Amino acid sequence: MKKYIKIGLKGMAMGAADVVPGVSGGTIAFITGIYEELIKSISNIGPQLLVNFKKQGFTATWKKANANFLLSLFIGIAISIFSLMRITNHLLETYPILVWSFFFGLVLASVFYVGKQIKRWKLKQILAVSLGFGIAVIISLLSPSQESNSLIYLFFAGSIAICAMILPGISGAFILVLLGAYKNISEAVSNFDLKVIASVGLGALFGLLTFSRILKWLFRHYQTTTLALLTGFIAGSLFKIWPWKITTEKMVVKDKEIELAHQLVLPQHYEGEAFFIPGLFLMFIGVLVILLLEYFGQKPIKKQVK
Repeated sequence: MKKYIKIGLKGMAMGAADVVPGVSGGTIAFITGIYEELIKSISNIGPQLLVNFKKQGFTATWKKANANFLLSLFIGIAISIFSLMRITNHLLETYPILVWSFFFGLVLASVFYVGKQIKRWKLKQILAVSLGFGIAVIISLLSPSQESNSLIYLFFAGSIAICAMILPGISGAFILVLLGAYKNISEAVSNFDLKVIASVGLGALFGLLTFSRILKWLFRHYQTTTLALLTGFIAGSLFKIWPWKITTEKMVVKDKEIELAHQLVLPQHYEGEAFFIPGLFLMFIGVLVILLLEYFGQKPIKKQVK
């Protein structure tokens, strides 16, 4: 029970990260040491489970699907999305520099945590980390598209956003903003609009089952290069979460401002109270969290996905 409570708490951390445009739940999965188990477990879901159910029964199928792990994790994510969303948004509105400083330290340390799993850096790995870095930076600089209420469009928006959720360094919430779907989905969650929630949920399920198989294949055949690509994704996201920035473009969702584009500045050039010392302290705390997670025996990322 303690194990699954911990997994649920990790799911809550992933959910809290994913509701913030700019932070990736996939990064949190990496940091907490559950990334490969998550990808492997999701990719094992498919028609073969029905065959296994007919042959071996419910208990064996449940175990084969690693359903205790997935259920605990997704309950945690759901709790976070429906409850911690308001707390997270309140902290971002009230103490943005301090919140982003903590995330910056967390993600900065995770770049080294993931990157050091690659024992030998060759040309392929250097190209992969550069590609991942470039993609993450380009995504953070894109402008949002127009909104759409189409359920089919929201289905595909959910499919794409969930892929970002399980990719470290790319924010699922920010992808929804870029696709012009964040406002509609945010309002649907707040108003319990089941039609929109179901459409996005089915799209997310489709994207999750499809993309997890691609990631599993990449880990199995190109593990080191895939780790390098993900390291690049995480490193590129640092531009999006730099604490001291001037907003140059924003949108309003239900009387709440969502920042879309920024100009990064040094603390001394920040407009308003810079919180320089507290910000550095929280960066240090973020780095320390990663070091403590590693010290207390997280599973190595380089474990082969079978």
